[in-house]
Amino acid sequence: MAEKRDYYDILGVARNATKDQLKDAYRTLAMKYHPDKNKEAGAEERFKEISEAYAVLSDDEKRASYDQYGHSGFDQRYSQEDIFRNANFEDVFRDFGFSFGGSGGSPFEDMIFSSMFGGGRGQRSRGKGADLRYDLHISLEEAARGVSKELAFKRNKKCGACKGLGAEPGSKVAACQKCGGQGQVRTVRRMGAFGSFTSVGICPSCNGKGARPSRACRECDGSGVTQADEKFSVDIPAGVDTGSQLRLEGLGEPGSASAGDLYVFISVKTHSIFRREGDDIFIEAPIGFSQAALGAEIEVPTLSGKAKFTIPPGTQTNTVFRLKGEGMPHVRGRGKGDQLIRVTVRTPTSLSDKQKKALADLGDGEFKKGVFDGMFR
Repeated sequence: MAEKRDYYDILGVARNATKDQLKDAYRTLAMKYHPDKNKEAGAEERFKEISEAYAVLSDDEKRASYDQYGHSGFDQRYSQEDIFRNANFEDVFRDFGFSFGGSGGSPFEDMIFSSMFGGGRGQRSRGKGADLRYDLHISLEEAARGVSKELAFKRNKKCGACKGLGAEPGSKVAACQKCGGQGQVRTVRRMGAFGSFTSVGICPSCNGKGARPSRACRECDGSGVTQADEKFSVDIPAGVDTGSQLRLEGLGEPGSASAGDLYVFISVKTHSIFRREGDDIFIEAPIGFSQAALGAEIEVPTLSGKAKFTIPPGTQTNTVFRLKGEGMPHVRGRGKGDQLIRVTVRTPTSLSDKQKKALADLGDGEFKKGVFDGMFR
């Protein structure tokens, strides 16, 4: 498979481009390369490419994921349909006088999905059940090493009594009169210079099944689904952070053709000791006055246990030390970040007379002049 081009390069914008700049760039390219207007070889592939780039970069969450992981990591998290889910193409072309509205979606969106998936939005999703979301909270230690978690939730499943048909066993099932047994209804719109465009939606009379029973199933009241408790185990890879998501195909709501997907959104809990910034871990380490002055070997907690490192003599408060490779693993498997240790020197508050004299003698030797002597002329 050919390596994908960078989304920013595809739209010809800078990596810090604003949403308005993205919109302007996409509008110009889409009007130029849409296959209904441009019959040159390669125009359709170019249109698909720029539409995918805009769908990702115009979405804050997808854009952040792409900026962080690049194509290789991003494509593991988003399917082709995920990329276009919730993409707002209406806003791009509204200024051109296109008419939007109705249950079938925007005509220009139907053009885009027709090009991308071989059919309109309704045809693309026909028979597929709704997606589900599961919010999973894990500890920083679990995020660091990876963990297997059991998910417990409720979801609809096909009714066992009627096999999802919604008909009482033994009753007659006839084709839906509204959609003629197709499970879809079509709406034709005129778009001026673009001609006529057809949007396709699920039939509201039979809910996309294409048939209606003479008697509804008593078990599911004709819906074809019943609710069930589900449990699934999911492997969370090491290095994930808040906002990461996993897609479990087919674990969503049932549909007449296929089930939707389950999306697991991960949130990493705040830690009482460690603070995370990207793949690095920060920790505060208080040390004594004598340790800072004379140097010492101290032990600090890490995500993998404990580690020792040496404080050099004369260390000042707020000095930062680095432990290589003791941070979070890179989610793409390229080593680990570091652990950064900021030391703070504790001033003693309870001293014996002997200790006070020793510090006084140290002070006399350290500052024979005033602290600010020489700073002002």
